[in-house]
Amino acid sequence: MPTIQINTSALPVPKRRAVAVRLTRWLSARGVRPAHVVVRFAEDPPGTVFTGGMPVEALPHDPGALRHASVVCCVSPERDAHFRLELADEIAQALGMTERTPFLHIDFRTTAPSDVYLAIGGRMTRADEVAPVPHRGETT
Repeated sequence: MPTIQINTSALPVPKRRAVAVRLTRWLSARGVRPAHVVVRFAEDPPGTVFTGGMPVEALPHDPGALRHASVVCCVSPERDAHFRLELADEIAQALGMTERTPFLHIDFRTTAPSDVYLAIGGRMTRADEVAPVPHRGETT
């Protein structure tokens, strides 16, 4: 059920796929079904993101590294602050943040699983009615 919306400058498809795979694997290792992880990318055209009144394109950054990104993560309210911090760090690493990345904003929005519906077997099912996947090393 985690949904991650990443708004950034244009990224090539292989980079987007690598980020999506890395985040899916990270979440899967914490009990999330891979098919339930949604990673969406949206391109921010130049001149549409400002910080401190400056367009992010005007800020110094490392060539070839992440210039900017705004990320919104929808996760269950059961996920604690430690989980959110670790996920924020994983997102930053996956996107290629460096010490000179001028702007990376990650916003967590809690969404009750009962408010999320997934297509399973040709019908819509509430996320809280789907059996969880055990963490690595656990058995059911």
